[in-house]
Amino acid sequence: MGGALSTIRQALPGQRGHLFPWAPVAMACGIALYFGLRVEPPVWLLWAAAAVSLAGLGQRRAGPCLGPLLAGVALVSLGFALAGGRAHQVAGPVLDFRYYGAVEGRIVAIDRSASDAVRLTLDRVVLERMAPAETPARVRVSMHGRQDWLTPEPGATVILTGHLSPPGGAVEPGGFDFRRHSWFLGLGAVGYTRNPVLLLEPPGAGLPVAKIRMWLSARVQAALPGETGAFAAAIMTGDRAGMGQDTLQALRDSNLAHLLAISGLHMGLLAGFVFAALRLGLLVHPVSRHRWPVKKLAAAGALLAAAGYLALSGGNVATERAFIMAAAALCATMLDRRAISLRSVAIAALVVLALRPEALLGPGFQMSFAATTALVAVFERFSQIQRRRRMPKWLAPVVSVVVSSAVAGAATGPVGMAHFNQMAQYGLLANLISVPVMGVLVVPMAVVAALLMPFGLDGLALAVMALGLDWILGVARMVAGWQGATRPVVAPMPWALPLIALGGLVLCLWRGRARIAGLAPMAAGALLWVQSERPAVLIADSGTLVGVMTDAGRGLSRDRGSGFIAGTWLENDGRGGTQDSAAALWPGARADRLAVAQVADLTILHVQGKRAAAQLDGCGAAQVVVSSTDLALRGGCRVFDPARLRDSGSVAIWLGAEGPRFVTDAELSGQRLWSPARRNRIPRTVARADTGP
Repeated sequence: MGGALSTIRQALPGQRGHLFPWAPVAMACGIALYFGLRVEPPVWLLWAAAAVSLAGLGQRRAGPCLGPLLAGVALVSLGFALAGGRAHQVAGPVLDFRYYGAVEGRIVAIDRSASDAVRLTLDRVVLERMAPAETPARVRVSMHGRQDWLTPEPGATVILTGHLSPPGGAVEPGGFDFRRHSWFLGLGAVGYTRNPVLLLEPPGAGLPVAKIRMWLSARVQAALPGETGAFAAAIMTGDRAGMGQDTLQALRDSNLAHLLAISGLHMGLLAGFVFAALRLGLLVHPVSRHRWPVKKLAAAGALLAAAGYLALSGGNVATERAFIMAAAALCATMLDRRAISLRSVAIAALVVLALRPEALLGPGFQMSFAATTALVAVFERFSQIQRRRRMPKWLAPVVSVVVSSAVAGAATGPVGMAHFNQMAQYGLLANLISVPVMGVLVVPMAVVAALLMPFGLDGLALAVMALGLDWILGVARMVAGWQGATRPVVAPMPWALPLIALGGLVLCLWRGRARIAGLAPMAAGALLWVQSERPAVLIADSGTLVGVMTDAGRGLSRDRGSGFIAGTWLENDGRGGTQDSAAALWPGARADRLAVAQVADLTILHVQGKRAAAQLDGCGAAQVVVSSTDLALRGGCRVFDPARLRDSGSVAIWLGAEGPRFVTDAELSGQRLWSPARRNRIPRTVARADTGP
């Protein structure tokens, strides 16, 4: 312990003036600590953490060593308190049963589900025979079937008859928790309808920004029909509802999906174009050229344009980060300060984490800040090298594009692989021949089109913009069609990605040769990832699907149904494939809606439907019975039916020398604000016909 403190005392003075970028890292540790707890902390502990943060941040004269350490502890405490406070702030009613009946609400958002169905997010919800205090503030409903008589518009009130249910938990223990995600989105129920969705009231005076957004999206898609127009609308307004799943998949497989997100690239290009155009325009006239602060006025105009773009985009994490960084750079220009630095990245991270601490857990925040931090750190070094060794002017832009694409890809690669379980092998090439087109053609023409649109003169600008978009879509489809374009990646162990991130932060933020020490945690994280193992058996929380690991991959008990769960399991296994092909790997027999498999000393029985369940009279101690309907069996087996799975959530079975180990989603997710009241355990062994869970 003494040796560690001595090392810190020697190292910290050398980092004086460069410690501020570590502030959001410390705050992120506190946020991660809050979300990592298995039990919701009491409110008094959140207030205590806030008090510690205030006391620690107030110790400015504690010395060159103790001061930064106290500040770090204070920021960790602040992150913990902010995350807990935000979780309580967004609390609202959550549906705790399956509902079928009338649903009324106002449309506040429109997008598409993974099955390509139009999806409506509704507020001001009214549910049949439910008290307002128990009714979710927001619900999200997918529209299936023919619905062409309705054109959804923000602000319109609709009525429908549909199915609603509580947001589900992770499809496997330790996986993505949609229940937590929905809590922070304010969603109290999700569902679908196959019945007509009817307009009850036309849009009123509310939601002006959303209405402008959808009007602009509709105008762009009317001028540029097909996927090109949908792509243009996504770039200009953030509305992706018009894009087909095939196009989205091609963009993902070619690592060009980031061009859809209104992020640093778009915000930077827009602000840069507006800044350059205004500055050039003001320099034309002699009066403004000689008497006005042209550069500062251009920066102010670019800031207003960036703020408008933020409002139109819907304000996701990447866009917020991009705007804050653009605003910091433009304000620095107006104050004659350095525009882009790691300090501005840190300010953006602190603001985003303070406003939405839950963003830390999402791929948007992680990929956005990973790319930006790496790019700023590398280009700080790159500019130093360029000053020492003069590079030809024509070569500098080429090198910048290649280096930026490679650095951003390397920084975001581990995050993308961890969240999406695939690696785009030709992503660098696709970005090298697409990103310049986005900067030179697409974004400038989008700005010109937006300026000319009020006068009805935007057609030519949109047509030129479409040339660039068609090029990018063509590249995406071509690259995605190449053999081996994507490579499946196994889901990493929980500590693998944090260790890689820690190593990357040390490489980027630490000053001096000691930064090379960041390679050690990166190597440890990569080693953990390579050694990641998958459960021998997975059981869906609905009891409708079972997956058993074989030498050739995971075999599934059904070839259709529960498609989202099946796809997620196969992606996390790092093997890919379809549900049909995985069903062919099931290592056992199927007969009359009963699938049987032998896994080591366990016999897995998956019973589908009441008729198959009626054929079971009893079971043995070495059997695991999974059923899509409630069961009452005689014997000593473990039973996972809907009644028991409501308590446990999804289940994973691991095989070891000491026998099978059962792990449930309830055990790993714990008792949190967003968790339903459940007993957090494995179902008991069945002893007699009337035994409950």
